Amino acid sequence: MAPSLWQIAVVIILVILLFGRGKISSLMGDVAKGIKSFKKGMSSDATEDSEPKNISDENKDSENKD
Repeated sequence: MAPSLWQIAVVIILVILLFGRGKISSLMGDVAKGIKSFKKGMSSDATEDSEPKNISDENKDSENKD
């Protein structure tokens, strides 16, 4: 049983009344920022994985600093 057009309209009107237009637009902006940062993080992870690091070299560097 799929919701009808009237049921969807009533739900949308209730959401707008509860949250207001300003709150909904700010939430959508936050969602967009989250998606952009997620994509940026995924692209930076892909570039970091392409360059393998030697763990033993990193341990020697940390020992020399102390």
